[in-house]
Amino acid sequence: MTVLITGANRGIGAALAQLYTDRGDTVLATARNAPGCLPLDVTDPAAQRALAARLAGTPIDTLICNAGIYLDKGHDLDSGYPPGIWAQSFAVNVTGVFLTVQALLDNLRAAPGARIAILGSQMASHSRAPGGSYIYRASKAAALNLGRNLATDLAPEGIAVGIYHPGWVQTDMGGAAAEITVDIAARGLAERIDALSVDTTGCFETWDGRAHAY
Repeated sequence: MTVLITGANRGIGAALAQLYTDRGDTVLATARNAPGCLPLDVTDPAAQRALAARLAGTPIDTLICNAGIYLDKGHDLDSGYPPGIWAQSFAVNVTGVFLTVQALLDNLRAAPGARIAILGSQMASHSRAPGGSYIYRASKAAALNLGRNLATDLAPEGIAVGIYHPGWVQTDMGGAAAEITVDIAARGLAERIDALSVDTTGCFETWDGRAHAY
């Protein structure tokens, strides 16, 4: 199986790349600029086209859209959340997902039963709204909506789309006090992605297999 992972140079992306490599899959790891990774800035249409040209004719069984940023942690409602952070966050967390899927559609279509996994967050949930982190929450909610609509459009072609909350993970984003390690998160996510099919397309699930409230 061939797996392409965005943002695979650290954190959950790197753990997933190692897991799939260890089990014998072909891993195409991408990052903006990191040794051992294919170059890809998910916000740059030219970079997306260059990657697609480089991989022309290569079937991709699983595309994992992992690249993401969380820039507004701790911002104050009265004075934080500047427009530039809104634009940058949506460019990576939403538009970057769409551009990656769009660029690699031919590769996915060449692999029977292909899957797209979008690394989302419980912070995308409309029913779970404790306040704060407005930019990150809004961008992940948009990514969830994007994933569910992609699921509808791609199901007739046999391509399944799942959106996954990876848990509160011990990464630069999650912090040292987070609940689970990247290896635990990666193992759970891989199990969820392995189980994804057109019968379950559009699912929003946690890393450990629970359906998440929208």
